[in-house]
Amino acid sequence: MPERQAIVPDRRRALYEKYRYSAAIRSGDLLFVSGQVGSREEGSPEPNFARQVQLAFDNLAAVLQAAGCTLDDVIDVTTFHTDPPAQLEAVMAVRERAIGAPPYPNRTAVGVTWLAGFDFEIKVGWPRSADWESAGRTLVPAAHRLPAVVPATTADHSG
Repeated sequence: MPERQAIVPDRRRALYEKYRYSAAIRSGDLLFVSGQVGSREEGSPEPNFARQVQLAFDNLAAVLQAAGCTLDDVIDVTTFHTDPPAQLEAVMAVRERAIGAPPYPNRTAVGVTWLAGFDFEIKVGWPRSADWESAGRTLVPAAHRLPAVVPATTADHSG
């Protein structure tokens, strides 16, 4: 089993120690990123919603950078909102600036009633590193990969 490595940006180290959570975990070729919120450096929520969303994206970018990735490497995004209809415009404005050129990542938006004092959270799935690809690695463990071609069987089933 691969060794787990905590990914914690330098400016978030105090939160790692205080709350005992990793911003991301690398295990072998896999990178799992915790949901990021618009917290200030000491962990408190930013009260201005648009700024909270920007901080969430900034915090995410810092985690990805610490792991050797960028937002361009992200292929799946899930956002959590406490009031989606009222918040969508502000979220989309920040997202437009943060997410690069096409092809855009998958996106799912989820309305929730509580986010531990925050109003927005962003979680990304399966970020990949160019270094991993150039080293011939893959994000899907061998046990879960499907063969490129399913071999034909030559077994005699006549009886």
